[in-house]
Amino acid sequence: MQKIKSLMTRQGLRSPQESVNDLSPIENLRIPTKEELRELHEEPPDPQAQQEIINSIEEVYFSNDSFDIVKYELERLPPVLSLQELEEYRDKLKQQQAAVSKKVADLILEKQPAYVEELERVTSLQSGLQLAAVICTNGRRHLNIAKEGFTQTSLGLLANQRKRQLLIGLLKSLRTIKTLQRTDVRLSEMLEEEDYPGAIQLCLECQKAASTFKHYSCISELNSKLQDTLEQIEEQLDVALSKICKNFDINHYTKVQQAYRLLGKTQTAMDQLHMHFTQAIHNTVFQVVLGYVELCAGNTDTKFQKLQYKDLCTHITSDSYIPCLADLCKALWEVMLSYYRTMQWHENHDQDEAAVVSSVSDGNNVIGTEENSFDRNYVKKKLEHGLSRIWQDVQLKVKTYLLGTDLSNFKYDDFIFVLDVISRLMQVGEEFCGSKSEVLQESIRKQSVNYFKTYHRTRLEELRMFLENETWELCPVKSSFSILQLHEFKFLEQSRSPSVSPSKQPASAASSAVTLFEQYCATGNPFEIQADSKDDETEDVLASNGYESDEQEKSAYQEYDSDSDVPEELKRDYVDEQTGDAPIKSVSRETLRSRKRSDYNLNKVNAPILTNTTLNVIRLVGKYMQMMNILKPIAFDVIHFMSQLFDYYLYAVYTFFGRNDMFESTGLGLSSSRLRTTLNRIQESLIDLEVSADPSGTLTGAEERKEKVPSPHLSHLVVLTSGNSLYGLAERVVATESLVFLAEQFEFLQPHLDAVMPAAKKPFLQQFYSQTVSTASELRKPVYWIVAAKAIDYEQMLLLMANVKWDVKEIMSQHNVYVDALLKEFEEFNRRLNDVSKRVRIPLPVSNILWEHCIRLANRTLVEGYANVKKCSNEGRALMQLDFQQFLMKLEKLTDIRPIPDKEFVETYIKAYYLTENDMESWIKEHREYSTKQLTNLVNICLGTYINKKARQKLLATIDETDRPKR
Repeated sequence: MQKIKSLMTRQGLRSPQESVNDLSPIENLRIPTKEELRELHEEPPDPQAQQEIINSIEEVYFSNDSFDIVKYELERLPPVLSLQELEEYRDKLKQQQAAVSKKVADLILEKQPAYVEELERVTSLQSGLQLAAVICTNGRRHLNIAKEGFTQTSLGLLANQRKRQLLIGLLKSLRTIKTLQRTDVRLSEMLEEEDYPGAIQLCLECQKAASTFKHYSCISELNSKLQDTLEQIEEQLDVALSKICKNFDINHYTKVQQAYRLLGKTQTAMDQLHMHFTQAIHNTVFQVVLGYVELCAGNTDTKFQKLQYKDLCTHITSDSYIPCLADLCKALWEVMLSYYRTMQWHENHDQDEAAVVSSVSDGNNVIGTEENSFDRNYVKKKLEHGLSRIWQDVQLKVKTYLLGTDLSNFKYDDFIFVLDVISRLMQVGEEFCGSKSEVLQESIRKQSVNYFKTYHRTRLEELRMFLENETWELCPVKSSFSILQLHEFKFLEQSRSPSVSPSKQPASAASSAVTLFEQYCATGNPFEIQADSKDDETEDVLASNGYESDEQEKSAYQEYDSDSDVPEELKRDYVDEQTGDAPIKSVSRETLRSRKRSDYNLNKVNAPILTNTTLNVIRLVGKYMQMMNILKPIAFDVIHFMSQLFDYYLYAVYTFFGRNDMFESTGLGLSSSRLRTTLNRIQESLIDLEVSADPSGTLTGAEERKEKVPSPHLSHLVVLTSGNSLYGLAERVVATESLVFLAEQFEFLQPHLDAVMPAAKKPFLQQFYSQTVSTASELRKPVYWIVAAKAIDYEQMLLLMANVKWDVKEIMSQHNVYVDALLKEFEEFNRRLNDVSKRVRIPLPVSNILWEHCIRLANRTLVEGYANVKKCSNEGRALMQLDFQQFLMKLEKLTDIRPIPDKEFVETYIKAYYLTENDMESWIKEHREYSTKQLTNLVNICLGTYINKKARQKLLATIDETDRPKR
């Protein structure tokens, strides 16, 4: 039935009969004919039998609609056909077909009323549907009429209004997009104006707007373009940050920091900044050195640009070394100053920001405040750590430059300038990060030691040349002369530690505690080359002819001439003298005379006595101290070389004027043991006695001799053999007193030397002063002893004494002629002293030593003369005393030396003539200052007539024993 219904539905509404006729054979399984139906009705149906027949039908016949019954049955036929069997099988199939047909017919007849009823309902439904189709057709026709008349127009207006609103919104979007597309022009303008915060702010706003219109296809390209622009801004921002390293500008740096803060890259900016500073140091020094190298090369060869910085430094010439060093330090100062001002900016900015945060305490901003605090701490630590890194880079660059050139042949002023610059740079480093600049100190120490050895060797050779050409003329300086007036010692007046040559320091810099960064923060540069103050100041130390003025010179000589009658006065005193006592004179006149006789200065102002060579040595000492004061690590080497200058000067003065073996053999003019030790030490350590090189000498010997200097030779212009000039007394005075003056200056400088001397080396300094400097004044004795020994004719006096008869029988009241001759010799000596004093002021210690030597030699000559006596009576001994007393009385008028030297030496010898045998033996043992000859004469002459031969032999043996240790 379902198949039937479905078939009816596909075929549309038809009559039941038509519907039945249209069924396919397969579907209706062949409806039985009327005859068959009649037969079926005629035969009484057996429902059970019919059902069994239906059940006997094979299942395959009920499988599906496409089942081919004929084919199936044909295929089942056996290979051998049997008619009977076929008929039987056919009958069986007919029965089965009849049973099925009957069953179908029964079912049809049973459902036919319902089928007819349903078919009528379908027909009615079809009619209703046809009516509905007509109504719909009419409705559509009327709707079309209404649409054309009213609705289409109104709805078109509404649609147009809606479209207008959409287009207005679209127009705004397009204008915004157009503005966004034109943003790159404005961004370029802002970047040219260096308005980096504004450019970044604009770019970020554009990115935000672009994200709003990302549904437009053109916006995707614009968004990528804005991102590229932002990256370009960051690149230009990095370039702007690099400019800070050489020329810090507050406004510029503030803009850069604001820009990085907008980007949220504060820490990245600080890392980049340190990288730029490192690169700036490298590029700066390279460009400075490269510029000088190319300038000196004189060509545009680009090979220098390919060299490493270390190799480039070796191409710097000596002439360009100092300007290049100054420019190098100035450029590095600019970099360090920029870093210093960068730190200042962050400190001030942090303080301002902290004040703002504390005034606005909003809980909503806690997270942002913590982030800012973290960034500030990071920046602060980064900057503090960068100080030492920046300074280390600076040190290494300058060290490479310093060691790239050999400075040993530089001029002193040039080398001092190098030391000044490096010392100032080390001061900058100490103020910059508290560094002691070990790298710079070590490099400059190497150069200084190397330079100073060469420099000192040259100066010693120059000193030898000066000494050999020195005529020992007085160098006229003012009485107020002080070594502090010399340019070389100006640095001693500076209270601050020297960093630049003292003459270049401003007057206020010494007393001010302002650091270099504070002083030169706004303008200027501590490494600017300034004109030496020697151009502005002159050393006002020289005087005219040794006088402060011409008037003083004239009055001095007039006063000397008014007192030129000293010899006549002495003669008059001698005529009036009757008893041998000194005449009584007024104190004022005697004091005035004694002062004039002892000082021999013609009332000149007591200006220091020194020569050009002395002044040169003093200047050298000042230069050495400048170097030592600037570079304290080589203080010991410098002081050692300074001591050699003094040693050589002392040795030269002794060699020229103090060495005379003939007069030293007397035992009176010998130097002290300390002076002899000092001279031997100088000769062994400093003097090269082998003038010609020894070809067979070892290398070590050659190296040792290289450190020594040949012994100097006195200039042939200096005459020491003329009696009229007192055997070169003027030259001797100038030489010895200049040495004493030099020693006084060393004494004055001792505290300064002691302050910079390393503690471990201070014993050397103390030994130098105690054993060398202090012996300068002791050189006067051997030098002036030679003059005293030659100035008076002691041999003539001995001859005159030999002609005197000492075995007189009565006491004499008149002294002998030899006393007058000796006094005339002293008067002549005094006159020549006055003549010499017209050329050179003779200081009181010098005149005293001269008189002391002459008197001592005269007294010893008297003793020697008395020892030559063959016969002597008691009256003769009294005559000896009379002669000696007359000599002393007249001598005391010529000199104010008290007591008279060796007065007891003569008196004791004369009194020894009165001793007995027993007293004589003990006297001989106590007085070892007399010679064997003198003692023997006492024994033979005085006691010879009173003692026997055995006693005389005993006394002579005692004399021999006493003399043995002297040998």
